[in-house]
Amino acid sequence: MPLTNEQAREILLARKSELTELTEITEEDRATVTLDQQSVGRLSRIDALQRQAMAQANDRQRLRELQRIDSALQRIKKDDFGYCLECGEEIPEARLRIDPAALYCVSCASLFG
Repeated sequence: MPLTNEQAREILLARKSELTELTEITEEDRATVTLDQQSVGRLSRIDALQRQAMAQANDRQRLRELQRIDSALQRIKKDDFGYCLECGEEIPEARLRIDPAALYCVSCASLFG
């Protein structure tokens, strides 16, 4: 059964909701680390800085995925969903089921993705 635009939209919106929730949950981990030597030892500060850096990197990755999702939702609205942005060919359904926000067909993804 082919993936419909509505099914893809539902999948994308569910993933967007999940990513938004993760962003909210990890907000404290991305916050500025207090470097108060009286309350936190040196190794604890280093650990806190590493956790912060990892949380910020994860947040950037989530933001990129959210942008891809928003782009896919716009393509659904314009009825351009499921077509490669580079060559214009139809993106295989199996690829869209795995990643409904896919921008490229398999051939172009190996070149541009």
